[in-house]
Amino acid sequence: MLVTVLSSPHVPRIARSGVLLMVLAVGLSAFGVGCSDGSESRGESDSTEPVGIGKEVTVPISAAVATVVSAGAEPRSLLRPDYPAGTVQQVTLRTDHHIEQQINDQPPSDFSTPALTIPMTAQTDGDGVELTLGTISTPDPSLAKALTAADGSHAGFDMSELGGITALRLAPAPDTSNTARAALEQAFYQAVYRSITFPDQPVGEGAVWTVRQEVDGGVALDQVTTATLTKREDDRLTIELEVTQKPKSQVWSLPNNAGTLDIRDYVMQGSGTITVDLGLPLPVAGSITVGGHQAYRDPRSASMLQQTINTQVTWNE
Repeated sequence: MLVTVLSSPHVPRIARSGVLLMVLAVGLSAFGVGCSDGSESRGESDSTEPVGIGKEVTVPISAAVATVVSAGAEPRSLLRPDYPAGTVQQVTLRTDHHIEQQINDQPPSDFSTPALTIPMTAQTDGDGVELTLGTISTPDPSLAKALTAADGSHAGFDMSELGGITALRLAPAPDTSNTARAALEQAFYQAVYRSITFPDQPVGEGAVWTVRQEVDGGVALDQVTTATLTKREDDRLTIELEVTQKPKSQVWSLPNNAGTLDIRDYVMQGSGTITVDLGLPLPVAGSITVGGHQAYRDPRSASMLQQTINTQVTWNE
C-alpha cells in the first residue's frame, strides 16, 4: 500500500512538481488505498522478479463500526454469519477501475488499470475464509500473460463475528510477477472496502445502518457506508449500499518526506446492491460502483492535478 514518489533536490521546482504529480497520479487508487509499489508499470515484463516469493503477506484492515439508524419491521433478529468450518463456496470477483487525470492545462490522460475477473474457491476455517484463485482473466494482453503464473494463488480474509473483514492475507503463487501481484492486490483492496459489517442489534426488513471506517492509504479517508436491508428470505439478504468518502485532512503529507499537497477538492460517492447468504462467507451476487473527482495542488509550484475516477466491484456465484 505504498506510493512511490520520485524526486531529486537537483530538479528545478516546477519540473520536479510535474514529475511528482505524475507519479502520484499513477499510484492513487479509487478508494484511497495503494496498489503496491508505484514504481511498477503496467507494461512490466514477465521476467520481473516477484516480491516476497513463497511468503504470505497479512494486511490489517481498519475497524468498521456499525450504527443502527432504523431497526426496520418486525420480526427482527441479529444478522450473523453462520457457517461451519469447512463450508465451500464458488464465487467470482470482478473489478473495473477507470482513472483520468489532468495536470494543469495539459490534455487529459487515461491511467485506467485493466479489469480483472477472478474466479475463486472459498473455504471457511476457525479464523475466516481461505481463497484459492482460479484462472484470472483480463482484456489487457500483457497483464493476461503475466497473470498465467498466478493460477493457484491464495488469499484470505480474517472476519469478525459481525461479518466485517479485519485482515487481508495474500499469498501469490511463487512465479507471480510484480505486475500481476499488484493487480491482484488492488482488486482485493477494492473488494475489502466494499464489504459490509452487520449491526450489533436485531433488525428486520427496511432496517438502515451506517458503517464507518477509515480507509488508510495514500490519503487517509473517512468512509461511511449506509446499508438498507431491502429484502430477507430466510438467510438470504438483499442490501442496498450508499458510499461516501471524505479526506480526514485538507493536507496530504506525502511518503518518504517528499512534501505535502493541498487537497483542493475531493468528492467520492457511489451505490449498489449486494446479496449475501448468512450461511456462506462471501457475497453471492451484487455490484457496487463508486466514483468522483479529486484535485490536488503542490503549494511549492502551484501545479494542479485533477482526477476523475470510477470503480466497480461485482460478485457472482
